Amino acid sequence: MRMPLAKLTDIVSMAVPPTIKAKSMKLYYMPGACSLASYISLIEAGLKFEAAAVDRKNRTTPDGEDFNAINTKGYVPALRLDSGELLTENVVVLQYIADRNPSSKLAPAAGTMERYRLMEWLSYINSEVHKSFAPLFNPAAGEETKEYSRTNLIKRVDWLQKALGTKTFLMGETFTVADAYLFTILGWFSHVGMDLGRWPTLKSYHERIGARPHVIQAMKAEGLIK
Repeated sequence: MRMPLAKLTDIVSMAVPPTIKAKSMKLYYMPGACSLASYISLIEAGLKFEAAAVDRKNRTTPDGEDFNAINTKGYVPALRLDSGELLTENVVVLQYIADRNPSSKLAPAAGTMERYRLMEWLSYINSEVHKSFAPLFNPAAGEETKEYSRTNLIKRVDWLQKALGTKTFLMGETFTVADAYLFTILGWFSHVGMDLGRWPTLKSYHERIGARPHVIQAMKAEGLIK
């Protein structure tokens, strides 16, 4: 006995799972903060993502979300993965972004000596340069504390200039997530009353990175340039 056509159609419909729209990643950032490095890297990697600016004062997103509830650490970047998981900490987020698209060459392959060199750079930028700015941005910090931070920062940046030398990028001739990170941090000098021109090699490096199309795209998206 032949089954009616309508019944066969119903069976086929039940057998084929419904199309599920893939979620894109979502970057929570503050304009000009260290999360700019992640914004730049996502664009450089050619990855699909949404961007949500976090209000510095109220810690809310444009959708009215409480950022402190999203990331209980309370700071950016925070990357909502397409799996729904949340990833935090700049050094980790940057490497994750690079690994999502190895062909972008934003990071050497895991397990290689070159990858450890990248991690070395990221660690130095994060702990020795980035963190030295914290008291300089803190209105509650006393002048003695700020002077100590300036002195320490100068030593760290003196070393950076020598280490960069004649290289185009930190890892040589290839732009990596470490360059996105250092570019972001070097942009803070003008906001704390320090002249990056004291380090001409780093100033030229900053200008060179800043001329990259994807860097310009990220900075425009964050409203940092027109």
